Amino acid sequence: MAGAALAGCTFTPAYAPGGPAAALQGAVRVDSPDTKDGFDLVERLEERLGRPSNPRFNLSYQIRTDRVGVGVTPENAITRYHLRGRIDWQLSDMDGNRLTEGVAQSFTAWSATGSTVSGLSAEEDAAYRLMRILADQIVTRLVASVGSLR
Repeated sequence: MAGAALAGCTFTPAYAPGGPAAALQGAVRVDSPDTKDGFDLVERLEERLGRPSNPRFNLSYQIRTDRVGVGVTPENAITRYHLRGRIDWQLSDMDGNRLTEGVAQSFTAWSATGSTVSGLSAEEDAAYRLMRILADQIVTRLVASVGSLR
């Protein structure tokens, strides 16, 4: 019954062969990274969108992160941190005309208990996870708007 109801609509799965997301595969050139966070972001974007073989679009971005201590002991030692991230992004055609833009925001957290090495490793992992989360948000928005970009 559900198949019959969908047969009359114009719904097309975004990632189906020939679906709207196919227009983005290998077509988005992301600005070159200049920080570790930027590298992790671009890595995930290219993982999801493919490396640009014949770019039709340019994606520029600005990354902002903020580390906040949230767990404090009675001795004022911080035991847990949140890493908040925000990316303002813009998609343009190759002539520089802005096509769409948006903001991706999220946070991750890590425990600061344990050794210095484990704390630094946990902080690096939190930053890596945050960039992947934000990249996935950007891709979702791009896929949702790809129909208006053609």
